Amino acid sequence: MKCALIIPAWAPEDIFSTKTAGSQINYWQPLGTLYVAAALQQAGHKVRFYNGAFMAHDEIMQHVQEYQPEFVGLYSTAFGWGKAKVTAAAVKQSLTDVFLTVGGPYPVALQEKCFEDCPDIDAVVTGEGEITIVEMLARLDSGADLDGVEGVAYRQGKKIKKNPPRPLITDLDALPFPARELLGEAGKYIPPPATYKRKPVAVIMTARGCNRNCLYCFQIDKHRKSGIRYRSVENVMAEIEFVLGQGYREIKFIDDTLAADYNRAMTLANEIKKRNLDFTWFASAVVNQVDRPLLQAFKDAGCWAILFGAESGVQKDLNAIRKGITPNQIRKAVKAAKEVGLTVYTPFLFGIPGQTFEDGLKTIEFALELDPDIANFHAITPFPGTELYDNIEKYGTMSEDLSDFTYQGAAFVPFTMTREQISELRQLALKKFYSRPKFLWRRVLALRSLNDLLAAWQGIKSLFWLQAENNLFKRSR
Repeated sequence: MKCALIIPAWAPEDIFSTKTAGSQINYWQPLGTLYVAAALQQAGHKVRFYNGAFMAHDEIMQHVQEYQPEFVGLYSTAFGWGKAKVTAAAVKQSLTDVFLTVGGPYPVALQEKCFEDCPDIDAVVTGEGEITIVEMLARLDSGADLDGVEGVAYRQGKKIKKNPPRPLITDLDALPFPARELLGEAGKYIPPPATYKRKPVAVIMTARGCNRNCLYCFQIDKHRKSGIRYRSVENVMAEIEFVLGQGYREIKFIDDTLAADYNRAMTLANEIKKRNLDFTWFASAVVNQVDRPLLQAFKDAGCWAILFGAESGVQKDLNAIRKGITPNQIRKAVKAAKEVGLTVYTPFLFGIPGQTFEDGLKTIEFALELDPDIANFHAITPFPGTELYDNIEKYGTMSEDLSDFTYQGAAFVPFTMTREQISELRQLALKKFYSRPKFLWRRVLALRSLNDLLAAWQGIKSLFWLQAENNLFKRSR
């Protein structure tokens, strides 16, 4: 069948302040969609991919009308659901016989609600999509209905039928590598300025799932029964060599934590070093899962930066989000990473349940004490399907505007704080962290390339607006 996979059109200003978007915007390779595309190709289907990060809605629709697909898959987050509904309506109006399916975090979490909100969709994929989509198309191709296809909810006349969930994929090595050739110009897909060294940047996930239970984290395995499902080191290395052969020069590993299995992480680093592969890389890890030997092995294998989800410097706030770490563990991990020469990134959260404005101020001071190379300060967000979303009445209030669900819009407000205070803390934190002479001088000394200069320029513009404009992150409502 002719298939079109679509991420609806969006703009940086939909998420970030127009004054600071240049230093915050990122364009990730959409791995979930690319994995589904690869599975469809492997099954013999023709696939095209239209990414609304780089295409306006009208442009996407023009391509769809010219291609005339028989199957369309829309990807949607909570933030993107409004745009997905617009795209779904346009697709159905243009192609009356097309079968239209939605997937992604928002449809997976809410399922039946998607049918209520959008009369134009025919089915919802309720879990991992690679096997499910292929089975769906086999049924559609033969003229059969979707009864019994695991992992699908679908319309049957005026009724909504929900099939049993599909078990999570355990043999990840059996999946084809993501169909990155559908991306077009690879150089467009870059993380925020200052968070990569070389272009183009490939994104790789070496495992799926998580065995931790953070209050705000969405996982398909909601109750963490399956824990983490690992790809073999050999399979990961095969993908690394494959993307290097495609011309990529840097890799961002987007596992929730690359160090969940310490020995596997060490083996992977040693194997990269052993093969003497020419690429730089970036990873994330939980602070109580790393030590100096592992971080040194990462560095020796070409890793240049690591992200630690610090989130807060106040123990009661870390306990509230069930982070399972302490401020001292954060200090120790950041110190060890710096000592081996890694660039350190630490995100922090404001609006944590039970957090007060004074707690937020303490977290800002903690960030200044840690002195990472880059710090981000976000609003905690109750994404559908998370513990926070499902029990919102216990923790605070939630915005009904899905455009707030971006880490930027303060979609959640705890009983102990106001939305205005969350925005104030974010601006104050960024202003204090990035205007320090120590930080600015370090950035000057680190300038090595045109990319460094461009990142610095975007940072200077953002810093100007942080200083010049009050309420920079306050959204008009």
